[in-house]
Amino acid sequence: MPILKHPKFPIPIFIPRLLTILLILLVGTAVVLGVRYYQYQQTTLAGKLAKTQKELTDLKNVDQYKRNNELQATMSAIQKTFTQTVTTYQDLLDLKQNIKDSSNFDTLFAQVLKQLADKNYAAAASSLDELNKQIASENAKIAAASVPSIPQNAAPNNTAPGSGYSRQSVSTPNGTFVVDIIAADMGSTRVIVDTASASDCSNNCPTLPLSDYVSRNGAYAGINGNFFCPADYPSCAGKTGSFDLLVMNKNKVYFNSSNNVYSTNPVVIFGSGFVRFIGAASGWGRDTSVDGVLSNFPLLISGGNIVFSGSDDP
Repeated sequence: MPILKHPKFPIPIFIPRLLTILLILLVGTAVVLGVRYYQYQQTTLAGKLAKTQKELTDLKNVDQYKRNNELQATMSAIQKTFTQTVTTYQDLLDLKQNIKDSSNFDTLFAQVLKQLADKNYAAAASSLDELNKQIASENAKIAAASVPSIPQNAAPNNTAPGSGYSRQSVSTPNGTFVVDIIAADMGSTRVIVDTASASDCSNNCPTLPLSDYVSRNGAYAGINGNFFCPADYPSCAGKTGSFDLLVMNKNKVYFNSSNNVYSTNPVVIFGSGFVRFIGAASGWGRDTSVDGVLSNFPLLISGGNIVFSGSDDP
């Protein structure tokens, strides 16, 4: 085969053609390889995506999502049962003050604690229900035994005595009841509120027996004022002896003003020659010209009308 040469470039003509063919082949091969590599990458990524999706699903169903839901349910059961246990224990403490033998109740409560320790919350809740029923039954027996019998020859008397103390039967649409009444002429009787603490107190607050309040004020009668946290209540840890409601004592000192700004609890005001009831403590200022202020609940009668709307505490 003759070799032709360009007059200006002494390079054979077939060499550029060969290079062109080689270049086309290389480009074609690169394109094919690129397509195949792209397809490979797509397949690989799809596989990795599917694997990751499966791992995420497994994570939700087994490792985290499902376990978190189960953990939340368990925590709710623990919190609910623990709250019930504390309340029942406090009711049991109150009951023990009125009975000589509490061994049966103590045994059942110990069973509750064992079930809680074994994480058997359903059984603990069932045992608590049974214990609460027994406590309520025993309290009902104590209440029935403590109610004085009505003398057969004592006709019901719905008129309060003129003054002093009286026990009499009172007839109502719901039956006849024996009541203890202290009557006094407000024109000559002063009602005060006394406190063991001299000022606001949030924990380890001093307390006194009711008789001490009566004797140290030279009074002829006394009644407990409002709820406070006894030291033997577990729920009162960190706030023993304290009380939450509004009070102004005989020294003109107001207690618990900060947490009674918006209080809807009733309040009674004792002044010179009068007693006044207000439906909500938020409606009372901080007047110190009166003799005493005491908030408690519930309000039973107002203006001769029954205003009690029920309570979850029987």
